[in-house]
Amino acid sequence: MAHVIPSLFETIRRFSAVCVGIALTLAVAGCAKAPVSDTVNDPGEGFNRKVFAFNVAVDKAVLQPASGVAGTGRGPIMTGVHNFATNLDAPGDIVNYVLQGRLLRAARNTLRFGVNSTAGIGGLFDPSTALGLPAQETDFGETLYVWGVGEGSYQMLPILGPSTARDTAGVIVDYAINPLRFAIKSPESDYVTGAKVIDKIGLRARHSDTVDSILYDSADPYAQARLLYLQNRHYTLGGDTATDQSFEDPYAQ
Repeated sequence: MAHVIPSLFETIRRFSAVCVGIALTLAVAGCAKAPVSDTVNDPGEGFNRKVFAFNVAVDKAVLQPASGVAGTGRGPIMTGVHNFATNLDAPGDIVNYVLQGRLLRAARNTLRFGVNSTAGIGGLFDPSTALGLPAQETDFGETLYVWGVGEGSYQMLPILGPSTARDTAGVIVDYAINPLRFAIKSPESDYVTGAKVIDKIGLRARHSDTVDSILYDSADPYAQARLLYLQNRHYTLGGDTATDQSFEDPYAQ
Protein backbone atom coordinates (compact mmCIF):
# COMPACT_ATOMS: atom_id res chain seq x y z
CA MET A 1 0.00 0.00 0.00
CA ALA A 2 2.90 2.34 0.71
CA HIS A 3 3.91 2.61 -2.95
CA VAL A 4 0.39 3.83 -3.77
CA ILE A 5 0.53 6.88 -1.47
CA PRO A 6 2.74 9.18 -3.63
CA SER A 7 0.62 8.62 -6.74
CA LEU A 8 -2.52 9.06 -4.67
CA PHE A 9 -1.35 12.43 -3.39
CA GLU A 10 -0.61 13.51 -6.96
CA THR A 11 -4.09 12.41 -8.03
CA ILE A 12 -5.62 14.36 -5.14
CA ARG A 13 -3.57 17.42 -6.14
CA ARG A 14 -4.87 17.28 -9.70
CA PHE A 15 -8.45 16.70 -8.57
CA SER A 16 -8.19 19.57 -6.10
CA ALA A 17 -6.91 21.97 -8.75
CA VAL A 18 -9.98 21.26 -10.87
CA CYS A 19 -12.27 21.41 -7.83
CA VAL A 20 -10.90 24.80 -6.75
CA GLY A 21 -11.86 26.18 -10.13
CA ILE A 22 -15.36 24.76 -9.78
CA ALA A 23 -15.70 26.08 -6.23
CA LEU A 24 -14.58 29.57 -7.26
CA THR A 25 -17.03 29.56 -10.16
CA LEU A 26 -19.86 28.64 -7.80
CA ALA A 27 -18.78 31.31 -5.33
CA VAL A 28 -18.86 33.96 -8.06
CA ALA A 29 -22.29 32.72 -9.09
CA GLY A 30 -23.48 33.30 -5.53
CA CYS A 31 -24.67 29.75 -4.92
CA ALA A 32 -26.53 29.46 -1.57
CA LYS A 33 -27.12 26.43 0.63
CA ALA A 34 -30.41 24.63 0.16
CA PRO A 35 -32.91 24.97 3.00
CA VAL A 36 -33.01 22.01 5.36
CA SER A 37 -36.40 20.33 5.12
CA ASP A 38 -38.48 19.91 8.27
CA THR A 39 -41.05 17.62 6.65
CA VAL A 40 -41.06 14.06 5.33
CA ASN A 41 -41.32 13.86 1.54
CA ASP A 42 -41.96 10.19 0.78
CA PRO A 43 -44.17 9.90 -2.32
CA GLY A 44 -42.81 6.43 -3.11
CA GLU A 45 -43.54 4.99 0.32
CA GLY A 46 -45.24 1.88 -1.01
CA PHE A 47 -42.23 0.86 -3.09
CA ASN A 48 -39.80 2.02 -0.39
CA ARG A 49 -41.47 -0.25 2.13
CA LYS A 50 -40.94 -3.23 -0.18
CA VAL A 51 -37.24 -2.38 -0.51
CA PHE A 52 -37.09 -1.95 3.26
CA ALA A 53 -38.59 -5.40 3.77
CA PHE A 54 -35.93 -6.81 1.45
CA ASN A 55 -33.20 -5.05 3.43
CA VAL A 56 -34.55 -6.42 6.70
CA ALA A 57 -34.51 -9.92 5.22
CA VAL A 58 -30.87 -9.46 4.17
CA ASP A 59 -30.02 -8.16 7.63
CA LYS A 60 -31.67 -11.11 9.34
CA ALA A 61 -30.05 -13.68 7.03
CA VAL A 62 -26.57 -12.17 6.66
CA LEU A 63 -25.65 -9.00 8.54
CA GLN A 64 -27.08 -9.84 11.96
CA PRO A 65 -25.34 -13.26 12.15
CA ALA A 66 -22.09 -11.83 10.73
CA SER A 67 -22.10 -8.96 13.21
CA GLY A 68 -22.57 -11.50 16.00
CA VAL A 69 -19.25 -13.07 14.98
CA ALA A 70 -17.66 -9.60 15.13
CA GLY A 71 -18.64 -9.26 18.79
CA THR A 72 -18.89 -5.63 19.86
CA GLY A 73 -17.10 -4.50 16.71
CA ARG A 74 -14.65 -2.57 18.87
CA GLY A 75 -11.79 -5.04 19.36
CA PRO A 76 -8.27 -4.26 18.11
CA ILE A 77 -8.75 -6.06 14.79
CA MET A 78 -12.10 -4.45 14.00
CA THR A 79 -10.79 -1.07 15.13
CA GLY A 80 -7.83 -1.44 12.79
CA VAL A 81 -10.11 -2.35 9.89
CA HIS A 82 -12.36 0.62 10.71
CA ASN A 83 -9.37 2.98 10.81
CA PHE A 84 -8.13 1.60 7.49
CA ALA A 85 -11.54 1.91 5.81
CA THR A 86 -12.03 5.44 7.15
CA ASN A 87 -8.62 6.46 5.86
CA LEU A 88 -9.57 5.13 2.43
CA ASP A 89 -12.50 7.56 2.34
CA ALA A 90 -10.32 10.56 3.23
CA PRO A 91 -9.31 11.44 -0.37
CA GLY A 92 -12.98 11.65 -1.34
CA ASP A 93 -13.64 13.87 1.69
CA ILE A 94 -10.80 16.15 0.60
CA VAL A 95 -12.21 16.53 -2.90
CA ASN A 96 -15.68 17.27 -1.54
CA TYR A 97 -14.42 19.89 0.91
CA VAL A 98 -12.61 21.63 -1.94
CA LEU A 99 -15.81 21.56 -4.00
CA GLN A 100 -17.67 23.03 -1.02
CA GLY A 101 -15.13 25.84 -0.74
CA ARG A 102 -14.07 24.64 2.72
CA LEU A 103 -10.38 24.74 1.97
CA LEU A 104 -9.22 24.70 5.60
CA ARG A 105 -11.05 21.42 6.19
CA ALA A 106 -9.61 20.06 2.95
CA ALA A 107 -6.11 20.98 4.14
CA ARG A 108 -6.66 19.43 7.57
CA ASN A 109 -7.98 16.21 6.03
CA THR A 110 -5.02 16.10 3.66
CA LEU A 111 -2.63 16.38 6.59
CA ARG A 112 -4.63 13.76 8.51
CA PHE A 113 -4.52 11.39 5.55
CA GLY A 114 -0.75 11.85 5.20
CA VAL A 115 -0.08 11.21 8.89
CA ASN A 116 -2.33 8.15 9.13
CA SER A 117 -1.08 6.68 5.85
CA THR A 118 2.54 6.87 7.02
CA ALA A 119 2.84 6.96 10.82
CA GLY A 120 -0.44 5.06 11.07
CA ILE A 121 0.88 2.24 8.84
CA GLY A 122 -1.46 2.66 5.90
CA GLY A 123 -4.29 3.86 8.12
CA LEU A 124 -4.48 0.87 10.47
CA PHE A 125 -3.81 3.24 13.37
CA ASP A 126 -5.13 6.76 13.95
CA PRO A 127 -2.35 8.95 15.40
CA SER A 128 -3.94 12.03 13.79
CA THR A 129 -6.77 12.18 16.32
CA ALA A 130 -4.28 12.28 19.18
CA LEU A 131 -2.51 15.13 17.35
CA GLY A 132 -5.70 17.17 17.22
CA LEU A 133 -6.77 16.17 13.71
CA PRO A 134 -10.00 14.21 14.19
CA ALA A 135 -11.87 12.84 11.20
CA GLN A 136 -14.11 15.36 9.44
CA GLU A 137 -16.23 13.35 7.07
CA THR A 138 -18.39 14.65 4.27
CA ASP A 139 -19.86 13.47 0.98
CA PHE A 140 -21.12 14.73 -2.35
CA GLY A 141 -24.67 14.81 -0.99
CA GLU A 142 -23.48 17.55 1.38
CA THR A 143 -21.66 19.22 -1.50
CA LEU A 144 -24.94 19.37 -3.43
CA TYR A 145 -26.60 20.84 -0.33
CA VAL A 146 -23.91 23.54 -0.14
CA TRP A 147 -24.49 24.25 -3.83
CA GLY A 148 -28.18 24.85 -3.17
CA VAL A 149 -29.63 21.56 -4.48
CA GLY A 150 -32.83 20.55 -2.70
CA GLU A 151 -33.18 17.32 -0.76
CA GLY A 152 -35.77 15.72 -3.01
CA SER A 153 -37.84 12.72 -2.06
CA TYR A 154 -36.99 10.14 0.57
CA GLN A 155 -35.69 6.88 -0.86
CA MET A 156 -34.93 3.40 0.42
CA LEU A 157 -32.01 1.84 -1.44
CA PRO A 158 -31.38 -1.92 -1.64
CA ILE A 159 -28.64 -2.90 0.85
CA LEU A 160 -27.50 0.72 1.31
CA GLY A 161 -30.64 1.69 3.21
CA PRO A 162 -32.25 5.12 3.79
CA SER A 163 -31.37 7.99 1.48
CA THR A 164 -32.82 10.97 -0.36
CA ALA A 165 -32.79 11.82 -4.06
CA ARG A 166 -29.92 14.25 -3.41
CA ASP A 167 -27.93 11.79 -1.33
CA THR A 168 -28.45 8.98 -3.83
CA ALA A 169 -26.90 11.16 -6.52
CA GLY A 170 -24.13 11.89 -4.03
CA VAL A 171 -23.37 8.19 -3.50
CA ILE A 172 -22.92 7.71 -7.24
CA VAL A 173 -20.68 10.75 -7.65
CA ASP A 174 -18.63 9.91 -4.54
CA TYR A 175 -17.72 6.59 -6.11
CA ALA A 176 -16.72 8.30 -9.35
CA ILE A 177 -14.61 11.12 -7.87
CA ASN A 178 -12.70 9.28 -5.13
CA PRO A 179 -9.05 9.43 -6.27
CA LEU A 180 -8.51 5.92 -4.89
CA ARG A 181 -10.28 4.53 -7.94
CA PHE A 182 -7.46 5.87 -10.11
CA ALA A 183 -4.50 5.28 -7.79
CA ILE A 184 -5.17 1.76 -6.51
CA LYS A 185 -5.24 -1.15 -8.94
CA SER A 186 -5.80 -4.88 -8.50
CA PRO A 187 -4.99 -6.76 -6.28
CA GLU A 188 -4.82 -3.85 -3.80
CA SER A 189 -8.30 -2.75 -4.87
CA ASP A 190 -9.65 -6.13 -3.75
CA TYR A 191 -8.22 -5.53 -0.27
CA VAL A 192 -9.96 -2.15 -0.23
CA THR A 193 -13.32 -3.72 -1.05
CA GLY A 194 -12.83 -6.42 1.57
CA ALA A 195 -11.93 -3.87 4.25
CA LYS A 196 -15.05 -1.83 3.52
CA VAL A 197 -17.31 -4.90 3.72
CA ILE A 198 -15.78 -5.97 7.04
CA ASP A 199 -16.09 -2.42 8.36
CA LYS A 200 -19.81 -2.40 7.54
CA ILE A 201 -20.21 -5.62 9.50
CA GLY A 202 -18.32 -4.01 12.38
CA LEU A 203 -20.60 -0.97 12.16
CA ARG A 204 -23.63 -3.26 12.42
CA ALA A 205 -22.06 -4.93 15.46
CA ARG A 206 -21.25 -1.63 17.19
CA HIS A 207 -24.86 -0.51 16.86
CA SER A 208 -26.44 -3.92 17.29
CA ASP A 209 -28.85 -2.93 20.06
CA THR A 210 -30.03 0.18 18.23
CA VAL A 211 -30.47 -1.54 14.88
CA ASP A 212 -32.24 -4.56 16.40
CA SER A 213 -34.56 -2.21 18.29
CA ILE A 214 -35.46 -0.34 15.10
CA LEU A 215 -35.82 -3.34 12.80
CA TYR A 216 -37.36 -5.93 15.10
CA ASP A 217 -38.92 -4.17 18.09
CA SER A 218 -40.57 -1.05 16.61
CA ALA A 219 -44.29 -0.94 15.92
CA ASP A 220 -43.44 0.54 12.49
CA PRO A 221 -39.75 -0.08 11.79
CA TYR A 222 -39.91 1.59 8.37
CA ALA A 223 -41.22 4.87 9.80
CA GLN A 224 -38.76 4.70 12.70
CA ALA A 225 -35.77 4.17 10.39
CA ARG A 226 -36.94 7.00 8.14
CA LEU A 227 -37.36 9.39 11.06
CA LEU A 228 -33.96 8.67 12.58
CA TYR A 229 -32.17 8.88 9.23
CA LEU A 230 -33.72 12.23 8.31
CA GLN A 231 -33.19 13.67 11.80
CA ASN A 232 -29.53 12.77 11.77
CA ARG A 233 -29.00 13.94 8.18
CA HIS A 234 -30.68 17.27 8.81
CA TYR A 235 -28.59 17.79 11.92
CA THR A 236 -25.40 16.94 10.00
CA LEU A 237 -26.29 19.53 7.38
CA GLY A 238 -26.93 22.19 10.01
CA GLY A 239 -30.65 21.80 10.53
CA ASP A 240 -32.40 22.08 13.88
CA THR A 241 -34.79 19.14 13.56
CA ALA A 242 -32.60 16.60 15.37
CA THR A 243 -33.65 16.22 18.97
CA ASP A 244 -30.63 14.17 20.05
CA GLN A 245 -27.38 15.71 18.86
CA SER A 246 -25.37 12.75 20.13
CA PHE A 247 -27.26 10.27 17.95
CA GLU A 248 -24.97 8.31 15.65
CA ASP A 249 -26.74 7.08 12.56
CA PRO A 250 -26.58 3.27 12.48
CA TYR A 251 -27.33 3.41 8.74
CA ALA A 252 -24.46 5.77 7.88
CA GLN A 253 -23.03 4.95 4.43
